[in-house]
Amino acid sequence: MLNIIFYFQVHQPYRLNHLNVMNIDKPENFFDEELNREVMQRIAEKCYLPANRILLKLIRKYNGAFRVAFSITGTAIEQFIKYAPEVLDSFRQLVDTGSVELITETYYHSLAYLYDTDEFLDQIHMHEELMLKHFGMKPTVFRNTELIYQDMLSTIVFEEGYETILAEGAERVLQWRSPLYAYKNYSRDMTLLLRYYKLSDDIAFRFSDTNWKEYPLTPAKFVNWINKLTLSEKEDKNLFLNLFMDYETFGEHQWPESGILEFLEKMPQIAIEQPNIHFCWPSEAYKNANYQQENILFPESV
Repeated sequence: MLNIIFYFQVHQPYRLNHLNVMNIDKPENFFDEELNREVMQRIAEKCYLPANRILLKLIRKYNGAFRVAFSITGTAIEQFIKYAPEVLDSFRQLVDTGSVELITETYYHSLAYLYDTDEFLDQIHMHEELMLKHFGMKPTVFRNTELIYQDMLSTIVFEEGYETILAEGAERVLQWRSPLYAYKNYSRDMTLLLRYYKLSDDIAFRFSDTNWKEYPLTPAKFVNWINKLTLSEKEDKNLFLNLFMDYETFGEHQWPESGILEFLEKMPQIAIEQPNIHFCWPSEAYKNANYQQENILFPESV
């Protein structure tokens, strides 16, 4: 059985005004409010609202068999509230279906882990409080900014109660291994899920590239690739195809005119009709892994 784990990152930074030393005592001018509003409202119209409608439709159609996961940064939610409150409402509607899992990360989508452990933990706690406030959920899965990972990171977040962590499926770490299996981190009993970067990037970066040899990427072609992945497993072990990408892929990075929203709607429908393909949450990988998970050592940040 192959389990597709669809995980989307939702983040919007605050954009800065052009400042000089004469503005140093005027903090109210640091952020470009007009540009922040313009960008948020544009992405809401092109991506967040239509993509959320598609996911809600799929969840209702398949009665819980279609599942997705999100991490939504604090700065994104702050800007939803200020500039596009209907977007926050639409995410709440998705979470209320019971088919969406939320994932904890740093509140500001920051690199705090690399510099200051206390600041890193403060931002985790801020994000946890935000998820409880707006969605009534305490996540059990963690992802660091840009999937940066090392074993010390998993030790820190394990002590915060997290059971699963996401990371990049880096070949220099995997070596001969496949990112299609659930692993364990080296020092703690945490499930480690590794991004399948090729297929993730086929959607996120190559979808509308007319010079790409696989263009156009149709839902049927993509599901056919997924089916072929299952041929590598000879021992009936459950596989996990971790498709991790920015949510803005759907309508912003890849414009609606490219057909990306139609792909988002049709690909899961074709996949879910396959007898050997299911959708699951990151937190379900542990119980769905019908084998002893191998430990992987990450000696450096990845």
